[in-house]
Amino acid sequence: MAIVVPPIKCQGIKTKLIPAIQALVGTDLTGTWIEPFCGSGVVAFNVLPERAILADTNQHIIRFYQAIQTGCITPAIAAAYLETASEKLAAGGDRYYYEVRDRFNQTQQPLDFLFLNRSCFNGIIRFNRKGHFNVPFCRKPQRFAKPYITKIVNQVRRVQEILDTHAWTFQVADFTTTLAASKQADLVYVDPPYLGRHVDYYNTWTDENEQTLIRLLKQLPCPFILSTWQENQFRANGALQEHWQQPGLQIIPVQHFYHIGASEQLRHSMTEALVTNKAPGA
Repeated sequence: MAIVVPPIKCQGIKTKLIPAIQALVGTDLTGTWIEPFCGSGVVAFNVLPERAILADTNQHIIRFYQAIQTGCITPAIAAAYLETASEKLAAGGDRYYYEVRDRFNQTQQPLDFLFLNRSCFNGIIRFNRKGHFNVPFCRKPQRFAKPYITKIVNQVRRVQEILDTHAWTFQVADFTTTLAASKQADLVYVDPPYLGRHVDYYNTWTDENEQTLIRLLKQLPCPFILSTWQENQFRANGALQEHWQQPGLQIIPVQHFYHIGASEQLRHSMTEALVTNKAPGA
C-alpha cells in the first residue's frame, strides 16, 4: 500500500520509518493510539488506528487538521485558495509571500499556514519567541504550478477521507497532559524533538523535558514506541545506552535521510532508532 503523505511538511518527518512502525504496531490495537508530538500526522495517517488522540504544542498544525475534520477546509476550498495564491505569488513573488506571512502572524488562518509551509525556504516550520512564523521565501514565484496544487489538494482529500471514517481527536496540549490520558489497552507513539537539534519549531526542548519524557514513558500503563536518533556521521546518541538498553526493551535501528533543513549540512543520513516495550505480536 502506498504511503499516505500529509499536506503539512515538518522537519524530521517520519515517512521513511512508516514500514518499521507499522510492523511493530501490527493489527491488534484495541485501545487508543496516542501521539503527544503528532507533527505532520504522517505516522497516524499510515497506521490508521480506529481511535486516536493526536496532540502537539504547535497550535497551527492542530488547527489545520481540525479545520479539515470540521469541513472548514475541503479539497475544493483548498484548491480555490491555492489557485488564487498561485496567481498572486507569480505576479508578486517574495512581496506576496511576506504579505501572507504578515497576515498569518496576525490572523493565524489555517490555509495561510498551508501556503507558507509549502512555499517557505526548504519546508521549515519555525517560529520566533513572539510566536511568529519567520521562515523566508523559497524564491520560487512559480511554486504553485497546477500539478503541485493537484498534489496538495489530493493530500487534503486523503486526510479528509481518513478523518471522516476514524474517531480521532486533535488537541493542543503538552506531552505530560497527553500521556496522562493513556490506559492499559492503548499504544503510545512518541516522536519528541531531538535534543540539540530543536531550532524553534514552535517552542524549546530542554534536557529537563527529555528527562521528564523518559520518566513518564517508563511509568506508562501501556506499550510505547519511541522514535529517536541513534547515530550519524558525527556522533552517537549516548542516551540510548544510558536509558533504554535494558531488559524488556527493543532498540530497532532504521536508516533515514533528512531532506528538509536550513542548510545542506543539516541534510544527511542518520540511523534512527525505534525503542519499544511492545512484545512482538502483542
